[in-house]
Amino acid sequence: MIEVLRAGVCDLVVDPGRPGWGALGVPAGGAADPAALMAANRLAGNDAVAAGLEITLSGPILRFPFGAVVALTGTHFAATRSSGAAVAWNETLVMAAGETLSLDRAMDGCRCWLAVHGGLAVPRVMGSRSTLLPAGFGGHLGRALEVGDVLQCEPGTREVRRLRARPPPLERASPLHVITGPQVDWFDDTGLAAFFAGTFGVDASSDRRGLRLAGSAVTHERADLPSQGVLPGAIQIPPDGRPIILGWDGPVTGGYPVIAGVISADLPKVAQLCPGDAVQFMTTEIAAARGRTRERWDIEALE
Repeated sequence: MIEVLRAGVCDLVVDPGRPGWGALGVPAGGAADPAALMAANRLAGNDAVAAGLEITLSGPILRFPFGAVVALTGTHFAATRSSGAAVAWNETLVMAAGETLSLDRAMDGCRCWLAVHGGLAVPRVMGSRSTLLPAGFGGHLGRALEVGDVLQCEPGTREVRRLRARPPPLERASPLHVITGPQVDWFDDTGLAAFFAGTFGVDASSDRRGLRLAGSAVTHERADLPSQGVLPGAIQIPPDGRPIILGWDGPVTGGYPVIAGVISADLPKVAQLCPGDAVQFMTTEIAAARGRTRERWDIEALE
């Protein structure tokens, strides 16, 4: 059991997501960095698909009345435990009965993931326990956590070992690698230069539906565009010329021209972008993108 004594900016119950429902307009959603959540689950002694928490920018205070085995991955947050023990990232943590965990501000990034032994016990909707905020379903009552919420946990089915993980290098400040999009020919030299040579800032209105970018307008020819299928990482250019990187809860179809798409290996960097962060783009080829698979999490036993 977990009691929420203070809610963060956006604390969501997530799992790897619900792919396969795009024909009904439902995005896959799920953790913004599924590999990080899966690593946290392994550290907590869970199956990879167990539900955990995704915590954004500033986190909650959580109380564990009966104790728990937990793990944190992703960006480090300023964090304290009521026992005074250290809060370690990327390793198995044992919370004593009645102990609290306070996650304050993110230190160098946007999101972290918390897994608890057994996984969070919330109903499956369309095969997933993930929260889909725009639709108001999944997760805990279809919304972010609030003060007074109580989360139940599934009984653990695996023996818990104390483990440590080494995450792959993130290089958050480096340019996002992109593949040119289906409407790239709609953009003149001025528009292409503004996009590929420009530096943009992440707007404060960004959320899991998409990251809105501020900077020089990316101009393009005005033309009718029937709705087309889109995925997280697709970069749309609306009429005002301000790029939008579609997020995990974004639409499954869109009517704005897509100039490029962030390769899947760089989506974990997108997950850690904060309001005000600088964003640049670098083109790559499909073959190279396929070869840029992220390094695997290295997990070893603690002595």
